[in-house]
Amino acid sequence: MSAFVLENANLLDLESGEFRPATSVRVEGDRIVEVSEPGATLTAPDDVPRLAAGGRTLLPGLIDAHVHAAITTMDFAALGRRAYTRIGIEAKAILERMLRRGFTTVRDAGGLDAGLKEALQLGLISGPRVFRSGRVLSQTGGHGDTIPPNPAAEPHLCACSIHSTGFAHIADGPDAVRRAVREELKGGADQIKVMAGGGVASPSDPIDMVQYSEEEIRVAVEEAARRRTYAFAHAYVPDAIVQAVRAGVRSIEHGNLIDAEAARVMAEHGCYLVPTLVTYDQLVELGRQLSLPPESMAKLDAVVNAGKSAIETALAAGVRIGFGTDLLGETHDAQSKEFLLRAEVQPPLDVLRSATLVNAELLGKTGELGVIAPGAYADLLLVDGDPLADISVLTGQGERLDLIVRCGEIVVNRLPG
Repeated sequence: MSAFVLENANLLDLESGEFRPATSVRVEGDRIVEVSEPGATLTAPDDVPRLAAGGRTLLPGLIDAHVHAAITTMDFAALGRRAYTRIGIEAKAILERMLRRGFTTVRDAGGLDAGLKEALQLGLISGPRVFRSGRVLSQTGGHGDTIPPNPAAEPHLCACSIHSTGFAHIADGPDAVRRAVREELKGGADQIKVMAGGGVASPSDPIDMVQYSEEEIRVAVEEAARRRTYAFAHAYVPDAIVQAVRAGVRSIEHGNLIDAEAARVMAEHGCYLVPTLVTYDQLVELGRQLSLPPESMAKLDAVVNAGKSAIETALAAGVRIGFGTDLLGETHDAQSKEFLLRAEVQPPLDVLRSATLVNAELLGKTGELGVIAPGAYADLLLVDGDPLADISVLTGQGERLDLIVRCGEIVVNRLPG
């Protein structure tokens, strides 16, 4: 069992928003067992290593609640032809880089298979803790249906009303949705994602389309609840958001076109919003050269400039705001730019709370993730700088992170000595 003491850190208590200087933390195994009062010394056996933080800022590991590690290229036609073994190798590299940017936990929002999570748990590869959604649920012609419309082709119909790809179950009707959800939960999915409205990357659905009936979404919510977990939903427009929230989803992803009434309904139901500003930033910058179809670029125009005002609308209603990125393929390395974009509409402290405390609540791990306290997982970051004064210290590829600890394991150590 690993153990160490980290000494003389400037701990940023995200709940209070205050620094606790000259603080020490003792780790045993995968947990924090003791956090000192400022200036106090922690006792430990002589053979336990002591790391000198040198007054650097200490933060809990970051949480990204919306990633797609297995979408390894934005050329979706090429991705559909790519062998799963190659995708797994590419996803391994993507996950490793996420961890080195300080993201010790992620929620994969669709596409990551069980084998990669098993490899992470067994220590075969290095990466963040993953909450895996498995295949997403989509109606025919919905955001998860990647088959391009072709009036000359034979329709893809089957008696079971389910068609599956590596990314999605195309399931129509309550019974088909129920079967598809049960299949993903049987396969180890940690939660279920439902496509409740139109999307940018899919070929045949307008952004303002409402997808699935409330009954179909409610079935997904109920089946997830039977496994003591939850369903969450992709949606942009108010009527799609309201329908999904009333059906019981735990969070709305994106939500760029939300209005005050939809935000009120979300707050009333305790539903979280997970904005993903950086993905639109990257799609605008790189979408055409990375083979995003013209139809998708046209749909992008409807949402790209609405994300920040959506956050303001949700905050005004009292909605809890999480932190996500939704990056695809060649854009994954822009993950930490989300901090800069979010800081344009929220104070840095609130952005950091979204990426720690709020996301921990969303994942049902309050007190275990997103906090530095006894009993929590030992997910720790030492930052060379003050993120409240300059949140850019968390951007890039983790260059300003001098120590990264994930579940008690030291992943990066740039401390002197």
